[in-house]
Amino acid sequence: MASGTKRKGTSKSSAVKAARGSVVAKKHTPWGTIISVIAILLLAVGVFGYYYVASGDKREQRAREEAAAASFTPSERNPDPSKGIQGVITEKYEGGAHVLPTERVAYDKNPPFGGPHDGIWATCSGVVYPNAVRSENMVHSLEHGAVWIAYDPDRIKGEALEQLRLRVDGKPFMMMSPYPGLDSPISLQSWGHQLKVDSAEDERIDQFIAALRRNANTYPEVGATCDSQQFDVANPPPFNPQPPGPDAKPMDYQGTEGAAQDSMGSGQQQPGSPAGS
Repeated sequence: MASGTKRKGTSKSSAVKAARGSVVAKKHTPWGTIISVIAILLLAVGVFGYYYVASGDKREQRAREEAAAASFTPSERNPDPSKGIQGVITEKYEGGAHVLPTERVAYDKNPPFGGPHDGIWATCSGVVYPNAVRSENMVHSLEHGAVWIAYDPDRIKGEALEQLRLRVDGKPFMMMSPYPGLDSPISLQSWGHQLKVDSAEDERIDQFIAALRRNANTYPEVGATCDSQQFDVANPPPFNPQPPGPDAKPMDYQGTEGAAQDSMGSGQQQPGSPAGS
């Protein structure tokens, strides 16, 4: 009897151990949950890091703009501070000569920064155009006091492109577009002024903008607006990379009878006043 009792107890003990082992075996590590939590945490860190870096870029750009404005803002004593910026070239252009939307101008500079232009100006109220835009429309915007940043899309990408965008996006009297075949990585234009640079970090970019954006001493149509009711920002006339043909209008062209006339809109400056914000 004792031997039988012992075997019965041993059998019961073994059954309990087997049951416990089965329960333990069923408690798998929740790798799916762990991986999901890690992924969420990494995403949160990535998003936070992106906005932190972007915020830092904006602060740095604002600091550069303020430094440029401190030394290159137009004044009565210094009506054109761009004369103190190394590399700026200037030309004397008369304003007001318009061509038809189907006509081209044989511009003397590349990109152009003055001369005959389309009667409808490109919207220049802080627009970053993703594609190259017809030069005849962009030049008209310069006549209104805008600064145009053109860049070579084959050389300016990523962080450099973002640095340029921060200078333009949403800012009055600024516009930006790619310019295929450009002979330098970046080229800045205002009416009668141009500066070509190799890097988006070049401090002269901010100096040029501070000196010439809406500088009433340097462009013809002071008080003109940058908003254009007739210009389709979402689908602007495209840039033509081909050289102008023999029928292109020369730089001394006086304008087409019946071409679209300029509408200056409500002015925000008076002749002789320094550039605004």
